[in-house]
Amino acid sequence: MTRADTRKIKLIGLDLDGTLLNGKKQITDRSKEAMKKAIEKGVFIVPATGRPLNGVPREVLEFPGIKYVLTVNGARITDIKQNKILYEVLTPMETVWKIKEIFDRYDTMQEVYFDGVGYAREDLLRKITEYESRPGMAEYITATRVRVKSIEEKLREMNRPVDKVQAFFKREEEKQKAWEELKMIPHLEVTTAGKRNIEVSREGVNKGAGLLKLGEMLGIKRDEIMACGDEINDLVMLREIGFAVAMGNSPDIVKAAADYITETNEEDGVAKAIERFVLK
Repeated sequence: MTRADTRKIKLIGLDLDGTLLNGKKQITDRSKEAMKKAIEKGVFIVPATGRPLNGVPREVLEFPGIKYVLTVNGARITDIKQNKILYEVLTPMETVWKIKEIFDRYDTMQEVYFDGVGYAREDLLRKITEYESRPGMAEYITATRVRVKSIEEKLREMNRPVDKVQAFFKREEEKQKAWEELKMIPHLEVTTAGKRNIEVSREGVNKGAGLLKLGEMLGIKRDEIMACGDEINDLVMLREIGFAVAMGNSPDIVKAAADYITETNEEDGVAKAIERFVLK
């Protein structure tokens, strides 16, 4: 018997890439049907992603019954039906400059997110495959980022706290060096969702904290929250919520944090978990 067998799940947090979305960045028909039935039972389905709001697929945002979206790894919770920000924890500009100083030492394609929009240098986006080798992810980034000539100029133009800072590294060994340097800066949350990227937010920002905050707003207890994820930036989420599901395509460290391991994102893993623990 698993922990989910002894409780009523009222909220499900779903990571997108590698979890709800398959390799073609689509939701399978079986997952759609499982989500639909869960929503009909009164369960909140909440996309929980590292993406900015403008990077969340339309089929997710327009899925019937989805009302809340947790983006940029938990830095923001949005009521998409009322177009209202319910919660946000942003990174101060003075900290952003320290992060950028480290990223600038290496061969990186950097991004900054403001108000649910991701910005990246147009010249580097044309060479995206040098920094992101996964075809589906490279295509998503190219299609959703706003192109700018200079990240530094964009930061000076906006001159206010950011949603998140991200960098894609050409070399994995340089990512590891930058990771160690970033860990020396206080009050940061440093995570990753791939072999060559680093995502940086303000301390305390993670999907788990975001789901717990939304649960608090909705009167839902920790034990009534289930989440599915596949990557390192899902680790804290899986450890903090009531019932944790890791995808079959997850690395071992993520699987070790889970209460249950479902099938991969290519094998309807999310649908099978919802069917077993919510629709039974």
